[in-house]
Amino acid sequence: IDPNAPEKTGAARFFEIVQLECGSIIKVNLLFLISCLPVVTVPLAVRAMYQVICRMVRDQPVDCFYHYRTAFCQHVGQAYAAFLLSVAPLAISGYGALFYLRYAGDNYWLFLPFMLCSTVFLTVLLASTYLYGVLSSGISLGEAVRLALALGIGRPRRAVLAALFGYGPLLAAVLFFPFSALYLLLVGFSLPCLLSVFFIRTVMKRYCGW
Repeated sequence: IDPNAPEKTGAARFFEIVQLECGSIIKVNLLFLISCLPVVTVPLAVRAMYQVICRMVRDQPVDCFYHYRTAFCQHVGQAYAAFLLSVAPLAISGYGALFYLRYAGDNYWLFLPFMLCSTVFLTVLLASTYLYGVLSSGISLGEAVRLALALGIGRPRRAVLAALFGYGPLLAAVLFFPFSALYLLLVGFSLPCLLSVFFIRTVMKRYCGW
């Protein structure tokens, strides 16, 4: 690639990243799967994968094994806290929304807690697409959570795209398992992560100095 050529944007830039980092994307996916085997290390694996993918999107040098291992071992408490702050509200509010919707037909007052749970679910879902990107900038957890919430509410379009292309393929692959086993093994986690981070990159450049 000509270093003097203008930087590509949009889909052209995404496919350029895939072309340049194809091997690394597969390696990161395999590292993620291996490091998730103990189960209790899933939060560490998620943070490590995002750290490496963010380096790819920011056009920084990537040494998969070194950068993944470094991210996996550093900021352990932050990794668990970020994972819990994302997953727990989504699970609780999602279950609450389904629960109240089931009985709202018999009692219209139950639409109020349903709307509350739905609002919490959507807010956390949109914020979660920004959280790990913000953390990759070296910001403290508390500040990162506040900024992710503000961006999820204030810049929802990019967050919706990140959630759709980040969580959607993974959900589809799980639903179609075992037919999607090879896809999950090779790029089933790292590629959706790349898509998600790619869609928020312009917001991260503006607010986090990427």
